[in-house]
Amino acid sequence: MPTRRSPAPPPAGASGPYPVLVGLFAALLVISNVSAVKLIGLGAVDLFGVRFDVTVDGGVFLFPLTYILGDVLAEVFGFKAARRAIVLGFACSALAVLSFWLVQISPPAAGWAGQGAYEETLGFVPRVIGASLAGYLVGQLLNAFTLTAMKRRSGGRALWARLLGSTAVGELADTLVFCAIAFYGVITGPQFVGYAILGYIYKCLVEVALLPVTYRVVAWVRLRADGGHPRSRPGRPRSRNGPAGR
Repeated sequence: MPTRRSPAPPPAGASGPYPVLVGLFAALLVISNVSAVKLIGLGAVDLFGVRFDVTVDGGVFLFPLTYILGDVLAEVFGFKAARRAIVLGFACSALAVLSFWLVQISPPAAGWAGQGAYEETLGFVPRVIGASLAGYLVGQLLNAFTLTAMKRRSGGRALWARLLGSTAVGELADTLVFCAIAFYGVITGPQFVGYAILGYIYKCLVEVALLPVTYRVVAWVRLRADGGHPRSRPGRPRSRNGPAGR
């Protein structure tokens, strides 16, 4: 009995939804990296007799969306197309780091008193973005690779499992790398452990909460990428005789 294969991904050309998704993907990444400069305190919790200070960074609002867009790109267009988007996001973030650094080392104008405030805020961005770039690159590539590998093995079925499984793998690598580089020595002890654990759980919960939205976005993008000709529903490849039945 022949194995069921997932449909070949549509081409990721200059037209259609692909360039729009890539642009949005890169924008969310850069904005999240800059926002991550601020640490947000949410109080404290007791876990297994240990008191943890609940701390998150400012990237908590938008960064999880980059993984959802990464899932959409990998699911619809394949690993190579997702990898191009990931590399572009990396390049945009690196350009932001360079720009902030050049502005920081440029001599301030006479009478401008904001140099100290600029260095105190954006002067910390290179370390944060360096950590984010490392975590992002490892996490997103693992996320895209895991999703596409699971898609091949499942024959395109069980989209929910691919989305959740790839996010769990990618976000774990991202969180560990980012936290170790960005905030090791800045926040320590239980606060550091709580920050890493809470960040990972939160990002995975966002993926779960937005799973119905991700399904709809995948279906919408796939339809537009196919030129308006419907293929199989997400996670349900068609049989040889037509659309998959119940």
